[in-house]
Amino acid sequence: MKTRLAVSWLALLVVPAAFSPVAWSKGSATDGAAKAATCLACHGPNGNSTNPEWPSLAGQGAAYIEHQLHLLHDGRRVGKTGDAAAGLMPPMAAVLGDQDIEDVAAFYAAQTPTGLEADPSYWEAGAKLYRAGNRERGIPACAACHGPVGRGNPASGYPALRGQQSMYVIKQLGAYSSDARYTKNDKGASFGGDNAAIMHTIAARLTETDVRNLASYVQGMR
Repeated sequence: MKTRLAVSWLALLVVPAAFSPVAWSKGSATDGAAKAATCLACHGPNGNSTNPEWPSLAGQGAAYIEHQLHLLHDGRRVGKTGDAAAGLMPPMAAVLGDQDIEDVAAFYAAQTPTGLEADPSYWEAGAKLYRAGNRERGIPACAACHGPVGRGNPASGYPALRGQQSMYVIKQLGAYSSDARYTKNDKGASFGGDNAAIMHTIAARLTETDVRNLASYVQGMR
């Protein structure tokens, strides 16, 4: 049985009214709506995916979407086995110009995430790790970068996580841990950039149980 995640202290957090993942984009959400038509099959109407293999993009920071599409376009996120973008996203991103990318990003950033369900067996442990991390194992709190309610940090390019498909989260953490999401250069730097480099390290320190718990919590966040 699954239930909606309800954490009373989250409701007490003051979220600035000016918060908007769209604010960091130069794109047009109106133009992006037409350009995103081919994206609906995987990412769902208005960016809320119904397929656990694919991420929901509704409400995702525009800067983050732009960055990922550029990485896919330029071949720096190569879609290796273990990454949900394997084989599909690189050729689709390759045909997008800079303006197309900005418009698609603006469209998805302007959409409203509908939220999903959290597994009651795991989300409490996931909430603890998300909020506080684990100092003994060198795992920082996820909230430090992704925000206390999972809205991310648009200015810094940290992605929103709230309501994300748990299966997708599990696979992506595994892909970071195994370096399947991004390759590294001969000096060990991630082709995904500095933010990705952080995740390579953190994901490698997570156990399978940690990943399961975090994914459940993230899926139920509102």
